[in-house]
Amino acid sequence: MSDDRRLDVLRAIVEDYVQTSEPVGSRALVERHHLGVSPATIRNDMAALEDGGYIAQPHTSAGRVPTDKGYRMFVDRLATVKPLSAPEKRAIGQFLEDAVDLDDVVARAVRLLAQLTHQVAVVQYPSLRRSALRHIELVPVGARHLLVVLITDTGRVEQRTIEADAEVDEEVVTRLRTTLNAHVAGRRLAELRTVVEDLADTLAVDDGPLLRQVVAVVAETLAQESEERVVLAGTANLARGGNQDFARSIGPVLEALEEQVVLLRLLSDMAEDAATVTVRIGRETRHDGLVETSFVTSGYGDEGGAIARVGAIGPLRMDYPGTMASVRAVARYLTRILAG
Repeated sequence: MSDDRRLDVLRAIVEDYVQTSEPVGSRALVERHHLGVSPATIRNDMAALEDGGYIAQPHTSAGRVPTDKGYRMFVDRLATVKPLSAPEKRAIGQFLEDAVDLDDVVARAVRLLAQLTHQVAVVQYPSLRRSALRHIELVPVGARHLLVVLITDTGRVEQRTIEADAEVDEEVVTRLRTTLNAHVAGRRLAELRTVVEDLADTLAVDDGPLLRQVVAVVAETLAQESEERVVLAGTANLARGGNQDFARSIGPVLEALEEQVVLLRLLSDMAEDAATVTVRIGRETRHDGLVETSFVTSGYGDEGGAIARVGAIGPLRMDYPGTMASVRAVARYLTRILAG
């Protein structure tokens, strides 16, 4: 049997099952697809695919459905991810570019992706640890308090207030602000502590203590796990296919989606994949509640590498090419907007 022909048969089964949600039989393949072989040959190919674990017979019907292994083969053998049309791209760009700040960008992106894919959309906020600093602002608030504002290159803003050991001298604050921004602008936040600590040895004696307090609050901000968060939209899309997409119910899926730590772990694992678009299918998610789902993600950020991920979660019976194209397009626009 030809491997190329077997792949054609598998591709046809996946496409038909995604479209109809009904098990696919050899007769349907002959009628809907021009495979260039006899029905008997297709039946033999389907038998070989079933023996290989790529398709399965769900019940006594003559039809077959793809397995996790079959979906994986289908995704891996996609020659290219078909790009979105020019009107679709323009619509994405206009919708996202109208955003007023980072929160608005994320909110718009997750709603848009849910509409494009008809799945559950997930957008991870840009990580502080992987972001670069655009500006540090120091604002005296009262005699002994100082507001420290970190503004990242992704538009993220973090604020902390510190209580100084002595009254805050505005001239000292001005010197610190100027010196800090001259040395730290454009640096990754993970580098800041070392850079700023080195600066402390070169500053005037009066400046050192306040600088070290600023350094401490910066380090504390970066260490907080609460910075890692995701936003979801389109959860109701899971119910589109009724109960046919989930053998048990959508309950375990919804419970898994409510646990941000589960999604963050998955996103972190998928970030290690060098592919532009990464797909986890069924048990590859390594979470019992998501074994009947697939997760498609892509990184977004800057030229130095992804700082966060965007993706879509849906049933195994999803439109993989369309979902992958939409996820990739939204990720690219997010990268462009944040870089601007």
